[in-house]
Amino acid sequence: MQDTLIRRTFALLAIALMALAAGCSTIRFSYNQGDTLLYWWLDSYVDFEGQQADVAKRDINTLFQWHRQTQLHDYAALLGTWQRQLAGNPTQADLVNAYREVRVRSERLGARAVPELSTLAMSITPEQIGNIERKFNAKNEEYRRKFISGSNDKRNRARFKKSMEQFELWFGNFSSEQEATLRRASDARPLDNNVWLEERIYRQRRILAMLREVQQKKMNREQATARVQALQKELFTRMESPERKAFYDASIDQTTKYIMTAIRIATPQQKTHAQQRMQGWINDFQTLAAGK
Repeated sequence: MQDTLIRRTFALLAIALMALAAGCSTIRFSYNQGDTLLYWWLDSYVDFEGQQADVAKRDINTLFQWHRQTQLHDYAALLGTWQRQLAGNPTQADLVNAYREVRVRSERLGARAVPELSTLAMSITPEQIGNIERKFNAKNEEYRRKFISGSNDKRNRARFKKSMEQFELWFGNFSSEQEATLRRASDARPLDNNVWLEERIYRQRRILAMLREVQQKKMNREQATARVQALQKELFTRMESPERKAFYDASIDQTTKYIMTAIRIATPQQKTHAQQRMQGWINDFQTLAAGK
């Protein structure tokens, strides 16, 4: 999560929050295809069967309608705030607050999705729980290959490459001197990839445990809803838990300092590029909110 201030997303409606937090360069196209893309993403984990597929598509469409009608103007306003801050002299406190604003919107989205998540949890079969577990394991192996295996230099390079993709989306190209400065700032951050893998696995296990509990106890809607809400609360507040708060706080501090380095060394032309990019996203969100 060291780069989640740059690229934070919640699983459901990932296209929307990716556009907000990561700066997707084709927001309108991605968002308008988002219901289909989200269905494919979920199906790659679950492998829907029969009527499950129809219900999932219906629920995803309902969520997207709510999101388009109620959230996108807010996203545009938030980007406008960031745009004004970048025009001045943003501080690290501004970046920390931006992280918190995205987190608030993630939690809002999660809360709205509880009925649909409950329906899905109630329909999951033991075989599909196995599908999800295998997908989790495959994704974890991919993470190990990219961010844990090999030398420290290899792992630093992989992390730096990932962050540079986001910086270049916002600011455009960087000179070799700027890249060298950013690489030094990136490498100065602790390599906590093993801890982030532990967090991934913890969350995955809690999701699997919830699904197994709902399935084995054959929970009704009220029971399943309460279980989904309890898991959401646990995972969203984990950053504040005694065993993790210091780590998360340190990670946010390190990441925002790193982003401040990029802002500090950006040229006027690069900042103008970022301003124009954000204006394009603001226009896209407003157009999408109007149903176009």
